[in-house]
Amino acid sequence: MAEAADFQGMTPSPARRWMRRTGALLAGAPLLAGLLQLPTAAPTQAAGQDSVKAASGSGTVAVAVDSLTPSAPSDGDTLTVSGTVTNKGKQAVTDAQVDLRLGGALNTRSAIDRIAGRGDYQQGVDAAPMGGKYVKEFPKLTPGVSQHFSISVPVDKLDLGEDGVYEFAVSLSGETSARPWDQVLGIQRTFLPWQPDEADTKTRTTVMWPLISTAHMTAQTGSNESQTPVFRDDDLAKEIAPGGRLEQLVSLGKELDVTWVIDPDLLASVDAMTESYRVQGEADATTAGTHQALAKQWLAELQEAVQDKEVVALPFGDPDLASLAHNGTNVTGSLSHLKEASDVAADTVDSILHVEPTTDFAWPVNGAVDPSIVKVATSAGADKVIARSDSLAETAGLPYTPSASRPVGGGTTAVVTDARMSTLFQGNLTRASSSTLAVQRFLAQSLALNLQTDNQRNIVVAPQRMPTASQARAMAEAVTALQDGTWSQSQDLTAAATAKPDSSATTQVPAASKYPSSLRKQELPRSAFTQIAITQDKLDKFKVILTNQDRVVTPFGRAMNREMSTSWRGRSAEAADYRNGVEAYVDSLAGQVTLIDKSETKLSGRSATIPVTVQNNLVQGAEHLVLRLTSSSPRRLEIGGERFDEQPVAVSGGHSQTVKFTTSAQANGQATVVAQLYTEDGQKYGAPVTFDVKVTEFTATVMLVIGGGFLLLVLAGFRMYTQRKRAAAHAAEEDAAEADGAEETSEADGDPENPEGPEDRLTHEDLLEEESRTSARQEAPEQPSDPTPDTAAESADPSGTGERVDR
Repeated sequence: MAEAADFQGMTPSPARRWMRRTGALLAGAPLLAGLLQLPTAAPTQAAGQDSVKAASGSGTVAVAVDSLTPSAPSDGDTLTVSGTVTNKGKQAVTDAQVDLRLGGALNTRSAIDRIAGRGDYQQGVDAAPMGGKYVKEFPKLTPGVSQHFSISVPVDKLDLGEDGVYEFAVSLSGETSARPWDQVLGIQRTFLPWQPDEADTKTRTTVMWPLISTAHMTAQTGSNESQTPVFRDDDLAKEIAPGGRLEQLVSLGKELDVTWVIDPDLLASVDAMTESYRVQGEADATTAGTHQALAKQWLAELQEAVQDKEVVALPFGDPDLASLAHNGTNVTGSLSHLKEASDVAADTVDSILHVEPTTDFAWPVNGAVDPSIVKVATSAGADKVIARSDSLAETAGLPYTPSASRPVGGGTTAVVTDARMSTLFQGNLTRASSSTLAVQRFLAQSLALNLQTDNQRNIVVAPQRMPTASQARAMAEAVTALQDGTWSQSQDLTAAATAKPDSSATTQVPAASKYPSSLRKQELPRSAFTQIAITQDKLDKFKVILTNQDRVVTPFGRAMNREMSTSWRGRSAEAADYRNGVEAYVDSLAGQVTLIDKSETKLSGRSATIPVTVQNNLVQGAEHLVLRLTSSSPRRLEIGGERFDEQPVAVSGGHSQTVKFTTSAQANGQATVVAQLYTEDGQKYGAPVTFDVKVTEFTATVMLVIGGGFLLLVLAGFRMYTQRKRAAAHAAEEDAAEADGAEETSEADGDPENPEGPEDRLTHEDLLEEESRTSARQEAPEQPSDPTPDTAAESADPSGTGERVDR
């Protein structure tokens, strides 16, 4: 069979190779005859198939076409094919030769798909080798060793006929010790587009060039005036560094005539990196970011690249429209987040790139649509939905690919991208051979599409959202060749969307049941949108107390847009971590305005004041708060004369305020008191503080003080009574003594013979002076510092009869 295949193409082969093959056949004839004389076992069908494959040896050698230049040759060009051949078997391959095989023209796009899907060499199906001098020979291919080849052939030697796409293959044939005859051991197929002259009708082709990344910024910002942003990681620096994915997209895209499709979140993140920023580390620690110069350089190159080019701005964060349509519309507030993301998109792009973007396009993941997705996509203001032809498929049996624009009702236009061309640059394209095959197949599909009809059409190519650096390079190579070709001309996305639609094209949006299950499994769940709504509710309650709401509303609003991002598909655990981090951060900020805990309080008397302290650890002031103090036992303890009392609260940043409430006790006992902050609209704010108040109208201490005072009064009264009684007795004694003296004096005066001398007689003046001194001593006021006398006032006179003298 192998020989037959070679003889089929013997005309262009050299006589030397024919003689080698013939000799090998003759040498093996006796062995074959001996084998035929042996008894044979009954072979199975599978064994027969294996023997055919083994006889051909196809797949023993891997053939890689690393480059094919020019990709779309023209008259007078020389086609150069280079690559490698690698012996994957266990035996050495001898007399190896690399051949070029040019097949016939392929008339349909599906024929290109069929050829690309074929694997091993198929005798009678694959084209004959060109032979001649356009070969590369290897005396020996050692197992596991790769050999490079390069073959150049003038295009006019290819005998290309009419315009079209031709199957083009590179094969290796040779011998092994186990099978010492010439056979095809490996083959690689590709395509050669042939359109040497300008096409009469060119396809208008739009290529979307996406600049989208994952979520890198958090809701957290610094407490300084500039609110230093905090990043989840420093991976964005790797993407914009030389050779990085985003750097490649910008440097390659600036040389192409493409429509830039940009997520404003990416621009905002890189712009934040141009100033001071921090990166999260372990245990909530952050480190200073150091890639300011890199960010500035990337933005400057992007600003230059998009000048005079169409820029389409997606909603901020590139929200997952399908997840929102299928799982989020029943959650309050979800659509409002989409509207906010759309509203900030234009301003973000304009302020950073200094171009006015188009914002009326919505791009569901992979262009898969159903009625609910279209409804959600247009709810935020977009009137053009980017779909894909494997979702909005043709049902009318058209023999050609219609234009992209399709009116789907309600003033909405579906821009249907070409699925074949849009999905060619996926997978691992790091190897040159994989990239070359993708480029050649892209050009083949484009030319085959153009040759379908003489009617001019508008075709849109939408690659994957986040191509790798190698994928971007392959895309750029293909687009460059297409734009330098003869059958296509570039066009903006808006022009393609507004072009006259094909009246025969399908406009029916597929039902929800047609949505791919593989994509549905990757959607954000309903619980994700519920958590976003909870976070928003917490933010709403928090922001009303702030003096500068923008410091928290803006970063949290953008963070919640990122929580809905399409980039979370396939990364559910990371998505949950991000949502948890945003919610935890709003909780921590709201918790910075709180009540200070109180221990048990004791009140004595009928009225008292209870202080409650509000602490604000934010950098900005908190206002519009009301502090309510409530008694659980108003019959025992009233607050402000009622069950509860309220007072407004306003606390400066970094300070605290103590609010005092007047209480009145109605009865002894214990009462529980609850302190709770409220916003001015009556919503509770933060956790309450509960403490006990022990009410004692007259406590033991008070009773002791009162009893002591009463006892002192009684003692003082008794002392005054005894002092007065003693003074009266003393005065009576003095009066009696004076009476006795007067009687004696009278007797003396009555004796004319014994008159008293002047020195022994008390005159009236002397008595008055003595009385005055006694009165002064009794009336002298007692000084506060004087000790209370233990006895009555002393007298110089002799004690009267029966008087007790204290010592």
